[in-house]
Amino acid sequence: MLRYLLPLLIAMTAGRHVAGDRGGVIAAVAVMGVILGSDIPMFIGAMAIGPFAGWVIRSFDRWAEGRIPAGFEMLVNNFSVGILGIVCALIGFYAVGPVVSALTVFLSAGVSLMIEHGLLPLVAVFIEPAKVLFLNNAINHGIFSPIGIEQARQTGQSIMFLLETNPGPGLGVLLAYWAFARGAARSSAPGAIVIQFFGGIHEIYFPYVLMRPAIIVAPIVGSAAAILFYSLTGTGLDRRRVARQHHRRGGDGTEGETLLVLAGGWWSRQPCRSSLRRRSSNVRIWRR
Repeated sequence: MLRYLLPLLIAMTAGRHVAGDRGGVIAAVAVMGVILGSDIPMFIGAMAIGPFAGWVIRSFDRWAEGRIPAGFEMLVNNFSVGILGIVCALIGFYAVGPVVSALTVFLSAGVSLMIEHGLLPLVAVFIEPAKVLFLNNAINHGIFSPIGIEQARQTGQSIMFLLETNPGPGLGVLLAYWAFARGAARSSAPGAIVIQFFGGIHEIYFPYVLMRPAIIVAPIVGSAAAILFYSLTGTGLDRRRVARQHHRRGGDGTEGETLLVLAGGWWSRQPCRSSLRRRSSNVRIWRR
């Protein structure tokens, strides 16, 4: 599913948005070249090749409009998707796949260097701004998940699965709005807390940060605190390993990891509340 199905769905959806059904078809053909050109899940590659393939077929259709002899429309439409799809697949195989693989290797080396020198909490400076710009799924599934899968294959677990998915910083922001804000922002915060923390939909708290960009400091500090906690306690996740342990030990052995993950989420929400409380006298929406 990670290697084939999800990249296919991502690329097909992107191509369909650009050029309709024909864009979705050519994007599905093109992304196979990206998938076969790498040994890691190609989420970022699918996000790149899908819109590109859709743009290619849309440009061809605009060029060919009015130039196809009567009776040859179906032939030209079918062959154009196949031929251009093969070209895009070759581009993905020889260009996009290797580039994304090299980028993942570079990022993996950087993360490993941060772990060795105890600097992993600094990743929060990049994670939280990217999240509020709605790039959370891209950085999680396109960057951290491939690195985490490789680390889990080698060591049995990885902290990469906990970096972007931690709901604690968002919970802290929403709790601060509920406690210190005024008006519609305060009244909508409780419902957003339920959706974000229990439903797992991080996007619900992004507008609360975007309405006052300076607040981004709070989730950055909260995320850094959680990552520091996870690093100090050696916490990591590997769902396959957890399932095997749970089956083998009848439920014993995984509770400690679960408690550490929950503790990290709870720990990360406190800096958010403290930071926002200190800023409350300067934030206009609080006084409203």
